[in-house]
Amino acid sequence: MPPRRTPRTLLAIPASLALLGLVPTGLSALAPTDAHTLVSASTTDSRAFASPAPGGSNPAARATDAALALLVARGKAPAAALLAQDDSGSRFADAGHGIGRSDHFRAGSVTKTFIATVVLQLAAEHRLSLSDTVDAHLPGLVSGAGNDGAGLTLRALLTHTSGLYDFTADTSGTVPVTPLQAVHIALTHPPAAVPGQYAYSNTNYVLLGMIIEQVTGNSYATEAERRILTPLRLTGTSFPGARTALPAPHGRAYATDGSDVTELDPRVAGAAGELVTTLTDLDRFYAALLAGELLPPGHLREMLDTRTAHGSYGMGLYPVKLPCGTTVWGHNGRISGSYVRTAATVDGRRVLTFRVNTDGIADPDLEPALLAAEFCPRTE
Repeated sequence: MPPRRTPRTLLAIPASLALLGLVPTGLSALAPTDAHTLVSASTTDSRAFASPAPGGSNPAARATDAALALLVARGKAPAAALLAQDDSGSRFADAGHGIGRSDHFRAGSVTKTFIATVVLQLAAEHRLSLSDTVDAHLPGLVSGAGNDGAGLTLRALLTHTSGLYDFTADTSGTVPVTPLQAVHIALTHPPAAVPGQYAYSNTNYVLLGMIIEQVTGNSYATEAERRILTPLRLTGTSFPGARTALPAPHGRAYATDGSDVTELDPRVAGAAGELVTTLTDLDRFYAALLAGELLPPGHLREMLDTRTAHGSYGMGLYPVKLPCGTTVWGHNGRISGSYVRTAATVDGRRVLTFRVNTDGIADPDLEPALLAAEFCPRTE
C-alpha cells in the first residue's frame, strides 16, 4: 500500500479527536497519510514484557487508546488492536471484538520492507549492485509497450521510481497470479510514470523477488526466512505461498462489504504483499532493522535515503514527520480483509504496530492522529 503524496509534515487533526483530548501538547496540525492500521511501539530488547492495563495513568497511552477506539467507532472497522513497545516495556490494547494479541494476520505491503532488506543484504555481500539493471539479472523480461529493463536499475525498483505499471490495478489484488504472470500483466501497459518519478507499483517488488531467486538460487521466501525470520526468532511470521488458511490463532477478516475473506490465496500479492505475521513480530523486526541488526550502517543509510524518490520513499520504508518534530519510519499494508501499519523512531527504540480486521480505515484522518498520540509528547 503506497504512502499518499502529501507534505511530509502533516497538516490537520480532526476536530472530533481534539475534543477527545487526542492533540498532544504543542500539536496543532496533523494531516492524513495513506498509512493504514495497527500501531505498536518497540525496542531493540526483544524480551517479553508484562502489559499494563490499557491506558492506565499514562496520558499518552490514554490518548493512543482513544484514537484506537475511533478506528472502530468512526473508521468502520469491526475490530482494531495495537502493540506499543519502548524501553519501559510493551502495551497491548484492542477495540471492538475479534483481535487477540497473538493473532496471525495478513500484512500486505509490509512485505516490501522484508524484501528490500534481503536485497540490501545481497548488495552488502557484493552479490548484486543497486546500480545493476533489471536486464542484468532477468535479461529480456521487461520489454514491450515502451518498457525497457536495460534502462531500469534495482535502485529504481526499490524506490518505486521505475515507472512500471502496477499489475494490481488490473487484478484489484484479488486474482492469484504467478510472478511471471504479474509482470506480463504490467507489461501490457506503457509505463505509468516517467522513469525517475516516484510512482508506487507492486510490480517493482515482484521483480525484486524474482531477482533474489535468480541471484541466490532460492525463493525470496527461503532467503527471508534464513536471513530475517530465523535470526530474529519471528516464529509467528511466514511466507505462505499458495496456502489460503491463516495459522492458529487468528480471528476473522472482512472485506469492506462485510463478507468474510479470512481464506485468501496469497498469490494475489506475492513478493509485494504475501506476508503473514503478528503484532509482536512486526515490532521486533522493525526495532531490529532500525537498530542496525540486519544491515551494515552504510546500507541502512541507503535504505533510509529518500532522495531518489524525492522525499516520498526510501527502500521498503518511508518517513512521516509529525508536527512535534519526530519523524517515524515504517510501512503500511492493505490486503483483502486486513490493514496494518508499523511506525518507529529512527533508532528502533520505540515502535508502534496497529491493525484492523478489514481492508482499511473509512476516515483517513484517524491513522495520523493515532501516530501523533503515540509519538508526540503529551502531558495532562
